[in-house]
Amino acid sequence: MKALVFAESEPAARELSAGARTLADEVTLVTFDDPVAGVADRVVTVTVPEGHPKEDALETFYQVYQDVQPDIVLVEPTRRLKTIAGRIAAREGASVITDAMALADGVATSMYFGGVGVRTAKAATPVTFVTVAPGTFADAEPSGTDAAEAVAFVEPAVPLTLVAREDLPPAEVDLTAAERVVAAGRGFAAEEQLGLARDFCQKIGAELGCTRPLTESETWFPREAYIGVSGLILNPEVYVGIGVSGQMQHMVGVDRAKVSFAINKDKNAPIFQQVDYGLAGDIADVLPKINAEL
Repeated sequence: MKALVFAESEPAARELSAGARTLADEVTLVTFDDPVAGVADRVVTVTVPEGHPKEDALETFYQVYQDVQPDIVLVEPTRRLKTIAGRIAAREGASVITDAMALADGVATSMYFGGVGVRTAKAATPVTFVTVAPGTFADAEPSGTDAAEAVAFVEPAVPLTLVAREDLPPAEVDLTAAERVVAAGRGFAAEEQLGLARDFCQKIGAELGCTRPLTESETWFPREAYIGVSGLILNPEVYVGIGVSGQMQHMVGVDRAKVSFAINKDKNAPIFQQVDYGLAGDIADVLPKINAEL
């Protein structure tokens, strides 16, 4: 059995390649620009020329796909890789399974209806494309070659037109790799209050993420920090929700945490029904006291 991995980030390349090793005899990794050593039998890098968006690498990724002829394709669920993988799957008439949280014996487990339910699915075609949630193969160990090959960029027949490019501030942390995660919610009345959450994170060795309103309504966090069904799906050892109401759209992003805590001034907040430990109290009063004790 052959597996092909599409990944952008190094952590995802390592985890997905390690996971692919548990499913297949041969593993090929395709990534942009910088190779990742020791994770696959074959490592292929794609460099996109200046003036092209990375989505224009479609034909180059497809060329590698045709060369490998994989039985399964594991995909890091970034926007551009989902676009590339989806278009290749459409060409091949292949089954696509999204946001898999577990994958064994050809059966993928994933959430649906915004995380309300869990379903299992098996491909109806010889080749399966699977986008994989972070942490799915956290316990798998990668192995492979230190050599890498660069493939020539294949010009798309209909390239995308790059109208403008804007550099966004880089994300402060990779939440998918964090063992302890703190999420700030709408209970923070002002951006200045986030300093309390950052102090708390520093005390317990955690990384700070947020709920959707703080990335869109308030723009206090970069998009990469949003935890939830349309953001990051995490698998931390510890989760702490501060000022988080506990709506399902957010909680599905952290419901695999080993231990979970919540701080909210509303004692009837839904989050208290979904965590292991809860503290009812106002952020401005509770957090300074907690930080002083830590």
